[in-house]
Amino acid sequence: MRAALAVLLLVAGLAHAEGERAGDFDYYVMALSWSPGWCDREGIARGSEQCGRGLGWSLHGLWPQYDRGWPSYCPTGAAPPSRAQTAAMADIMGIAGLAWHQWKKHGACSGLSAEAYFGLSRDAYDAVTRPQVFRDLRDPVRLPARVVEEAFLKANPALSPDGVTVTCRDGQVQEVRLCLSRDLKPVTCGADVVRDCTLDDALLVPIGGD
Repeated sequence: MRAALAVLLLVAGLAHAEGERAGDFDYYVMALSWSPGWCDREGIARGSEQCGRGLGWSLHGLWPQYDRGWPSYCPTGAAPPSRAQTAAMADIMGIAGLAWHQWKKHGACSGLSAEAYFGLSRDAYDAVTRPQVFRDLRDPVRLPARVVEEAFLKANPALSPDGVTVTCRDGQVQEVRLCLSRDLKPVTCGADVVRDCTLDDALLVPIGGD
């Protein structure tokens, strides 16, 4: 029993690191959140400024990733972002507070300055075509989560199924996550990232519903 527990603790430690050296990682995961779903689940109840703005796929974050696991809250000599810098990300991230949190938890691990990290994050977001079909929804729909992945693959021929994953939460489509190299080229995701939502009836709330 003790040996099994030790193995479990070791695996858990490999899956997530904290306080690692900035700039030491293998690739990025860009997470795109379906904003109307987040607002439906919790954002409206919080009174978040993100809701009611007509956002679709918003940028949750650009996360440095190891081949297995990920760093977070890395010590860095880079200056923290200014209020102006975080506020400037609200158009694609929803609120400045999210940009600040993403810098502290993930951006500091990139080894970049705050300005460069947010610039790279915007470049990654702008480089991906977000399928228009989701913006055109007028009513809530239930669909297999894999349909969302297929739509992104069709709209972005450079992507491969092994480089994209869709997550769900509380029965809803939550995020699309894309794996990218340091220079934002599509790459294969690590085994701990490729955990596709298997729901056949995942709820997708339309933009008008947030």
